[in-house]
This record gives sequence, C-alpha cells and structure tokens, in this order.
Amino acid sequence: MLHRGLTFKLSVLLACIGVLASGATGYYAYRANRTMLVNEAEHSLQTSTELLGQRIAVSIDDVAADALVLATMPSSVSVAQTDDGIGSNLGRERLAQVYSSFMLHHPEYLQVRLITRQHHGLELIRFDRDSDGLVRVQGDDLQEKAQFPYVFETLAFSPGRIYTSPISVNHEYGTHAAQGRPTLRLGTPIADARGTVVGVVVIDIDLAGMLRRLQSDLPSDYQVYLANEWGDFLVHPDASKTFGFDRGRRVLMQDSFPVTRQLFEQRQSEVRVNGLARPDEAEGRVLAFVRRPFGGSEGNRFIVLGLAKPLEDVLSGANQLGTRIIRMVLVFSALSLLLAILFARALTKPLHLLAHAATHLFAEHAMHTLPLKRTDEIGVLARCFERLRREIHAQMDALHSKQSELVHLASHDVLTGLPNRMLFMQKLENAIEEARFRREGLAVLFVDLDRFKQINDQFGHSVGDKVLVAVARRLKDVLYAGDVVARLGGDEFIVLIEGRRAAEVTPEIAERIMDALNKTLSVDGNSMTVGASIGISEFPHDSGNAEELLLNADAAMYAAKSGGRFAYLRYQDLLAMRLYEQAEQARLAQAHAARDATEGREAEPTA
Repeated sequence: MLHRGLTFKLSVLLACIGVLASGATGYYAYRANRTMLVNEAEHSLQTSTELLGQRIAVSIDDVAADALVLATMPSSVSVAQTDDGIGSNLGRERLAQVYSSFMLHHPEYLQVRLITRQHHGLELIRFDRDSDGLVRVQGDDLQEKAQFPYVFETLAFSPGRIYTSPISVNHEYGTHAAQGRPTLRLGTPIADARGTVVGVVVIDIDLAGMLRRLQSDLPSDYQVYLANEWGDFLVHPDASKTFGFDRGRRVLMQDSFPVTRQLFEQRQSEVRVNGLARPDEAEGRVLAFVRRPFGGSEGNRFIVLGLAKPLEDVLSGANQLGTRIIRMVLVFSALSLLLAILFARALTKPLHLLAHAATHLFAEHAMHTLPLKRTDEIGVLARCFERLRREIHAQMDALHSKQSELVHLASHDVLTGLPNRMLFMQKLENAIEEARFRREGLAVLFVDLDRFKQINDQFGHSVGDKVLVAVARRLKDVLYAGDVVARLGGDEFIVLIEGRRAAEVTPEIAERIMDALNKTLSVDGNSMTVGASIGISEFPHDSGNAEELLLNADAAMYAAKSGGRFAYLRYQDLLAMRLYEQAEQARLAQAHAARDATEGREAEPTA
C-alpha cells in the first residue's frame, strides 16, 4: 500500500507538472502573440499617422505654392496697385478667371481672395464656395479686411513668405459655405517690381474636407484625432469635443491622452500607447500620435495627429489562437498524465535514496549514496541535489558576507568610513584592559573642528560633508599605523594612542593634527581653513574608566577652545590651572581678611 500510495502521489505530481508546463507554455504563447499583434498594430498606426501627417504638410505646402503663383502673376500686381480700388476691368476679369480655375480644381478651397493694401484692405477679387458651387463676390459686397491678422501680418512680410493662420472656426460674416467651418488660412504678399508690398493673396482651406480626402484610403476602423498647437481637438470621433475653444468649453488632447503632453512640450515628436499595457491611458484601443510642423517656420505652427484602432480588432487573431492553444493544452495534459504514471512507477524504487539525501542535505556521507553516475532522470535529479547543496552553501557564504557588511555599517561612520562612537568605546575599553595588564599608558585626544559651523552655514551641508571626509583623511595621514581615529558625530573626532610611547608622542601628534587641519582645504573650488581645538586625557593618570577618559578629554578640549581656539590642552594641565586658580583665590581671600583685621585694630584707639 505504501508503494502504491507513493506511486499515485508521484503520478499526480508529474501530471500536474506536465499540465502546468503545457498550460504555462500555451499562456505565454498566447500573451506573446497578443503583445506581438499590439506592437505590430502600433507600428502600423505610427506609419499611417506619419504618412497622413506628411500628406497634410504636403497639401498645405501645395496651397502655399498656389498662393505664391497667384501673388507673383503680373496681373495680380497691376490690379492691387490701382488707386481707386477698382482697377482695370479687363485685367481684373482675366485674373478672376484664374482664381475661379483654382477654386474649381481644388474642392477643399473655401475662399480665394486678392486684397489690396489701400482702402483699408479692400477685397478686389473674391471667390467663395457655397452649396451650389462657386460664388463670385463683387461690388458693394466686397469687404475691408485690414483689421484681420491674416491681412495686416501678411502685409508686413517680405515677398515670397507665407503667412499661416491658427486653425479656427470661420465666423466672418457673409463667407457662404466657409462660415462656421474649421478653416486654415494661407496668405502671401503681392509685391511690385521694386519689392514694395501692394496687397495679399489669401486662400481659405476647408480643413475637414482636406482631411476626408487625405484619409480616404485609411481602414474604416481607424479613428482620427487632430489637435492644434495648444491641444484643442480639431478632429475627434466625438464631434462634440471638437473646437471647444469656439464654444467656451475647451477639450484638450493632453488631458484626454496624458501621454501626448510630451508632444505639446516638444520633448518628443511621436508617442504610442496601447490599452493592453496601459489600460488607464488607452482603454480598449491602440493609439499613435505624431507632432507635425506646418507652414514652414512662420509662427511655430504645428499639429498633433493621432490614429486609433480598437484593441478588440487588433486581438481578434490572438483570440482565435487562444482557442487552439486551449485544445493543445488539453491534449498535452492527457499525455502528461499517462506519461506521469509510467515514469512514477520507474522512479519509485530509487526514491528512498533521494529522500535520504534530501533529509541529510548538508551531510557529506549522504551525498556519497546518491546515484550521480546514472544517465537517466534519477541521475539528473541526483546531480541536481548536489548542485543544490553547493548553491545553498554559496548562498550561506553570501549571507555571512552580507552580515559582515551590516556589522561594519553598524560600527562605522557612513560618511567618513571611520569607526563610530560605539566601536571606539569598545576599542578604548579593550585598550584600557590591555594597558592595565601590561602596566602601560594610553592617551585619548578629543578633536573638535573650530570653523566647521561657519563653513556649513556659508557653503552648505554638501560641502560640509566633503570637508568632514577630507578631515578624516588628514587625520589618518598624520597618525601612526597602530593609532585609532573615530568620528563621534558632527564635527567631533576622537583619537586613541596606545603603548609606552603614548605619553611621549601625544603632544607631537596633537601638533601634527593642528598643523594638518590648519592647512588650506579646497572643496568644490572653495578654499577654506578648518582648524581644531584638542583636549587630551591619559590613562591611568586622568582616569581608569573609558567614559571618564572621554569626558575628561572633552573638558580639556572645551578649555582649549575657550582659551582662544587652535590649541591643545592636557587634562592634567587643566587640573593644575584650576588648582592654581583656587590657590590664588585663597591667597587673595587671606590677604583681604588680614587687611580688614589690620584696619580694625587701627580704628580701636581712635574710638
């Protein structure tokens, strides 16, 4: 029963592994196919968007070329130069026929006009488009347009330059079919033989009509988005979101699609996003956007054009593949179950060897029982156990290394790499025990930087940190190999000198430290001098306790600092100074008392 139970369990395990492997492979293939289809759709949309944007730019350039042709015709110059704004009827009629021909051959042209500089920008020739065809506006219906930017700005241009207006809704009165439509205006100056600008040619383009013509060969499931340089939608699948600035409610592309913000900030020229990877920005769609300048360099005009395709259409092939993958997974799962039963029976016999090795993973003698020389799956599994053991050993070694690093970080200052207070106190206590045993002395030097606060305030904490690192380096340079230097915190450092030489070399080392710290430091191009005050306490003269030695050195340092900075003072000298001061005070007190007594005796006879 035990043998059967183990075989059954192993069969189930191997079958599950086979099912999971086939399922994971199928799922990965399905996801990879989805990603591949979405990426291909992104590239296709990007290419289509760039081509459509290029077509728009070329179409606008063609309109600009037409405007230049009309402006450079000799008859345009002669008509625009007339003083009375009427001109020669014959020349005007011939020129009007040319304008009419241009309108007939370009159905996206809503208006073509010749406007003279004189008479407040009076229209001399004007053709409009309406529902019945072309309309020529004449006589009193011709209007003065000098107040419009497309007239007065174009008149300020040199000949050959093209004025490109912002894309907006045409609200000029009496413009027939152009009224209320999205319009782009292109204008160019008319100049006489001397180069004097005498008028302008203005062509109004039906933006929607031009886009319909340019996108006629796009797939029907593509959605088109177009925005001006400020982000206002000019074309949107939902017409209510277009030209919001004209209705007092702006709908911006960079708000609807945050990924396009980089295009309007001109940090990128194209972006792509899909609902598979970023569903919050492109729910159920694949989108590609490009920024396309137009109108040359005049006015820094550009549009942002985008194409979108439903994600469902893109992934239709992947869904079909998913159905086939499910069938394949079911077939392979059945095969896995059959093979699992067969392999389980073959593997059950040597499993106790592997189980023994698994329960004694770190015992070397257990590894010797493994069938490492077998060439079948059991041998592979046995060798895997051996590799696993090595890997675990390697990981444990790495763990010990990390623990050593953590111990180092816990006992050393992160900024300077010097021992911190905790480690220094341990070393000091050990040094005291060793000195007591050997009947030797040691010295503690408390080093406090004199000008560090001013440096920190003047140059900032970043420079202050670099100064501390430089100070730590100089301290290590002036000390002997057996000496210990640590950072207590802030601008305070502590030095431990051990051995018989401590009493002899301590003043010398203090002098060397002050000399080193009084030398000019150069940090980030700034020259500065730090300076230091040093207090010295010695074992066993000043104390036999580590904390007291540190406090005594600290007290000596403060006395040295209060005496004028840039000096060092031994704690014994500090005590001597205090005793001298006390004796002097006692002497003065006795002198005062004696004087008072003498004065009292001299005063008695008089009384």
